Amino acid sequence: MRSTSKSCHMIILFSFILCMSQVPFPALSATEKCNPNDKKVLLQIKQAWNNPYQLASWDPNTDCCDWYVVKCDSKTHRIVQFDLFDAEISGQIPEAIGSLPSLQFLNMRDLTDVSGPIPKSIANLTNLNFLRLSYLNLTGPVPTFLSQLKKLTFLDVSFNDLTGSIPSSLSQLQNLDALRLEGNQLTGSIPDSFGTFTGKVPDLDLSENQLTGPVPRSLGALSFSNLDFHGNQLSGDISFLFGTNKALEIADFSSNKLAFDLTNVAFPQSLTSLDLSHNMITGSLPQGLSQLNLQYLNVSYNILCGKIPVGGKLQSFDSTSYLPNKCLCGAPLPSCT
Repeated sequence: MRSTSKSCHMIILFSFILCMSQVPFPALSATEKCNPNDKKVLLQIKQAWNNPYQLASWDPNTDCCDWYVVKCDSKTHRIVQFDLFDAEISGQIPEAIGSLPSLQFLNMRDLTDVSGPIPKSIANLTNLNFLRLSYLNLTGPVPTFLSQLKKLTFLDVSFNDLTGSIPSSLSQLQNLDALRLEGNQLTGSIPDSFGTFTGKVPDLDLSENQLTGPVPRSLGALSFSNLDFHGNQLSGDISFLFGTNKALEIADFSSNKLAFDLTNVAFPQSLTSLDLSHNMITGSLPQGLSQLNLQYLNVSYNILCGKIPVGGKLQSFDSTSYLPNKCLCGAPLPSCT
């Protein structure tokens, strides 16, 4: 009896094992969230950059929503963020980057040897609201196709080796909060169209380029908060950028060839930082400067004359904010005679 019972138990156990062997266990791919097309594109990018250490987590056997540098949308599981900075990466920006259709945030900054032009495929990223390609070694022009990215709120291609003129079509980006083109080798004039932003009025940083000519008077029709044009070869009058009806807070026009009479220029109450140094500005300092809550002021290396107005913050700045000029006097400079 015992032998028969043991045989029955063995038959039952064997049947159970056989039955369980027919049940399919879920593979890793069944639990993976990342869109397979996005994963394929990311692996193409990794290969194009010769499998850099910073992308070591991009293992094809794992879920790409868990990889470093990128993030997935919690509902669609599509790649919506690509954030790579301070990395040793060589080569051009792969064209494959334009095959991530849900991408909203693209940041490539401080990569050691990323060169070549801005790829045309970026024009396909119509959901982008943040684009930063800065502190790289990019060459070629600022592409006109960037104006096709209508959802952009932030555009930064600063500190590269970009050449040519600034595309006037960038003024068609109606959602921009900031446009940063500084630290390149851009030439020509500031586009007249930059006075026709019809949505938000963006902060403009065009500094440290080779821009020439006068600042377009069309910019006076808008109320900018932050303007930085320093380190160019701009000429002429910029007084129309100021005015009591403006919202200007930070303005840096230093190291240009600007030439106008400062005496009767009215400044907005919002102004906290003003740098007009290293130009050819004439006249005297307006009394209105003494009524501002200035945190920074520099009018050195101009052709200004007259007494520095008394009051406000004007006496809190040291002499380097005022010298040398033709004949400015009064505290913090020597008394007027």
